Amino acid sequence: MSASTVVTRFAPSPTGFLHIGGARTALFNWLFARAHGGKFLLRIEDTDKARSTAPAIEAILDGMRWLELEWDGHEYRQSEFSARHSEVAHLLLATGHAYRCYLTSEELAAQREAAQAERRPFRIRSEWREVIEEQGGKPFVVRLKGPREGETVIDDQVQGRVTVQNSEIDDFVLLRSDGSPTYMLAVVVDDHDMGVTHVIRGDDHLNNAFRQLAIIRAMGWPEPVYAHVPLIHGSDGAKLSKRHGALGVDAYRDELGILPEALNNYLLRLGWGHGDDEIISRSEAIEWFGLDGVGKSPSRFDTKKLESLNGHYIRAADDARLAMLVTARRDRVDADGLALLERAMPELKARAKDLNELAAGADFLFASRPLALEDKAAELLTAEARALLARVHGTLAGVAEWSHGSTEAAVKTVAEETGLKLGKVAQPLRAALTGRTTSPGIFDVLVLLGQGESLARIEDQMERN
Repeated sequence: MSASTVVTRFAPSPTGFLHIGGARTALFNWLFARAHGGKFLLRIEDTDKARSTAPAIEAILDGMRWLELEWDGHEYRQSEFSARHSEVAHLLLATGHAYRCYLTSEELAAQREAAQAERRPFRIRSEWREVIEEQGGKPFVVRLKGPREGETVIDDQVQGRVTVQNSEIDDFVLLRSDGSPTYMLAVVVDDHDMGVTHVIRGDDHLNNAFRQLAIIRAMGWPEPVYAHVPLIHGSDGAKLSKRHGALGVDAYRDELGILPEALNNYLLRLGWGHGDDEIISRSEAIEWFGLDGVGKSPSRFDTKKLESLNGHYIRAADDARLAMLVTARRDRVDADGLALLERAMPELKARAKDLNELAAGADFLFASRPLALEDKAAELLTAEARALLARVHGTLAGVAEWSHGSTEAAVKTVAEETGLKLGKVAQPLRAALTGRTTSPGIFDVLVLLGQGESLARIEDQMERN
């Protein structure tokens, strides 16, 4: 296969967000194109004017950009090519591969009812199939005159060899009675005109492929390579829905705090594998990706696995980048606050599985005095604990150079003087400094807060009634 011949496309319909299943389809197309040095094109199928609003389209583009699935050239809009779609339909009419069908809605309904009564699949049989002459001003649709004998075979790169008898494919509509092209026609024409060589999409489109091939063969066009990828299912094996977590990628970013590299890695492994590798970089994905690695069975969406993977990528992420992402989740963080977050990040990110947890873990840095205490933290601060805090306060106040080592030495001194284990001293100290029972290492907390703020917070709790 020549690298220069590979052209893939992602062709979403605007729905107001980039669906998680669509994101995986886009990723597979992007990777296949990049792996072969080809082109990855984006076509917005915006012929439904009610749904195809500017915000809905921008939501898809925004999701693609966030996942860094950059497309080659500009994004195409299917609505721009309606004249070309009609042109092809009329070419098929002229060559005898299509016909004007004058069946009325009542006649079609009667055919459907007869099929139901006879318990057989409904297949349109039009008396106008062999009629060439136009019928005055009567309304009509243009139907493809599909083959009725033989079979159509697709050697699908994922599903394998799939065969359908041509008698099972009805004469479907190419142009509606108002002259507008149908989806089935538009997709085929656009793919051909854009030079698409590989159609990689969900297996819910497999039946469409046989109809689309009928148009391609009638026009004498090159046939694309098909790869129909199994859909994503929920943990219960049912088709993925919102109750399983089937959100737009913007929700994973904005609401769940997932990093794009984590979502890309997770979607890549959701139906594709490379041995036992789980953590796969983008460069490795491009090097390794192939359609032979896509499984035939539906994949099951596992939120906990995504969170675990996201935790890995948070720990590996640049501290300055994470500080900016956390800042975006907080109100009024100035330059000093941003610098503080960046300094705190090595400790904060060790415990977080998403950006929400990361932001929550940073709350103590910006908390107003006196701190609001969690219930468990308040329970720790008994009269005995407050007396212990007074000793810690006095020792820390005498520290000349505030550092991790000097604060640790000071707190250890108190522990030794009182005959307590270090943890018994650290527990009330953590509650006083953060208002919580969990936090980064206590000496990291002291250094991040600074001597003045640390002593003030301890003093607040010493004076509690």
